[in-house]
Amino acid sequence: MMTRNECALWLRSHDDYCILTHRRPDGDTIGSAAALCLGLRSMGKTAHVLDSGEVTDRFAFLVEGLTKDAAGEDDTILSVDVASPSMLPRAFQPLLDRVQLRIDHHGSATSFTALELVDAASASCAEIIWDLLTELGVTMDKSMAEAVYVGISTDTGCFRFSNTTAHTFAAAAACAQGGAEIYRLNQDLFETNTLSKLRMQSWIVGNMKIFGDGKLAIVAIPRAVEDMLGVTDDDMDNISNFPRTVAGVCMAATLRQTREGETKLSLRAIPGWDAAKVCEQFGGGGHKGAAGASTRMRLEETAQKLEDIMLRM
Repeated sequence: MMTRNECALWLRSHDDYCILTHRRPDGDTIGSAAALCLGLRSMGKTAHVLDSGEVTDRFAFLVEGLTKDAAGEDDTILSVDVASPSMLPRAFQPLLDRVQLRIDHHGSATSFTALELVDAASASCAEIIWDLLTELGVTMDKSMAEAVYVGISTDTGCFRFSNTTAHTFAAAAACAQGGAEIYRLNQDLFETNTLSKLRMQSWIVGNMKIFGDGKLAIVAIPRAVEDMLGVTDDDMDNISNFPRTVAGVCMAATLRQTREGETKLSLRAIPGWDAAKVCEQFGGGGHKGAAGASTRMRLEETAQKLEDIMLRM
């Protein structure tokens, strides 16, 4: 396990960086990759974010001009916000043995690199990237600041989740000082909803199962429902937070069917409950407050097994 200083020294001593993000990329993995890429470039390094083909319109602006389609034979490959090998996109799986460094904030994770900087106390991977950029002496410009802010704000629910710390606010303040347009980003990320997303939320309200004396909730969303409502991946980003907002619910699970035939689990929990422990039963992990997993089990079968596990927690 590396310290931030050791990781910064390692980054100084290498070049030709190729940065990997995780499957169905969210704001933290994309923001972390973009900020690190920009920071390395400002130092005169060659750096790119590897294009997985999965980045949605919501976050595409962060990596504009930073991506490339394939890793070079001599590239220094590292990953950001990737907790396990299974989180890498299928297109990145052939590169697994070449990943030299993993930068992450998931306490429940599967190591797959010889070198890693993992800090489970950080609310987001983007906070760690901000620390590294500071260690490297990089002056944060607007693009870097906005990338870090997107990572921090999306992984903390705009600073509402229990993982938010004083360090989180310090990093966010640095983003504001660096020129990030905080109001615009907050409006785009948290205050604007499409009609299709609102329809999905309505469907969830009508189909959510609440049990365990009102403390637990599960909603299983068939692929056909997503297609019928016309929701996009951007609409479904962070949809798993919605069931947890019901009064009295301490832990909520959202299940979705992917187009690849998997069932994706996303759990959210309040302090005192452990979402990661539940997801570990399906080969996943994450944090106590937010965790996820994927399985080849059918949607209905997964929902029943999940209910049984949650009731035993």
